[in-house]
Amino acid sequence: MLRGSGSTIEILVFRHPKAGTQLVKGSVEAGESASDAALRELVEESGLAGRLVRSLGSSAAIDRGQLWHFFLCEADAAGDSWVHHAADDGGYDFAFGWWPLVREPDAASWHPIFVRALAYVRSTIIPPDSC
Repeated sequence: MLRGSGSTIEILVFRHPKAGTQLVKGSVEAGESASDAALRELVEESGLAGRLVRSLGSSAAIDRGQLWHFFLCEADAAGDSWVHHAADDGGYDFAFGWWPLVREPDAASWHPIFVRALAYVRSTIIPPDSC
């Protein structure tokens, strides 16, 4: 999810209590399309029911042996910050907020895989000479 426009575009992120700052993501279940999985994972991880805006493409360069599909979604009532209890992996409280898309991730707090995922999203949203 994104909000804002131009140089003020922000992307939805959350702090995983054991694995750093991340983007919403998950696996595609058997019989499920990648776009349906994106919307399901958005609800499961953030509590937000969303709508698909468009595909941002796919990349095999984020994590070895995995093909990541990226989708731009929108949802109503996404506040500035909130905590959502996600039931996955025994249950975690994820602290959500917004990250300026033009801002480089902090390697000390971001999970390395999501540094690469953020770079991919940035490359599809922001023209290269704008960063």
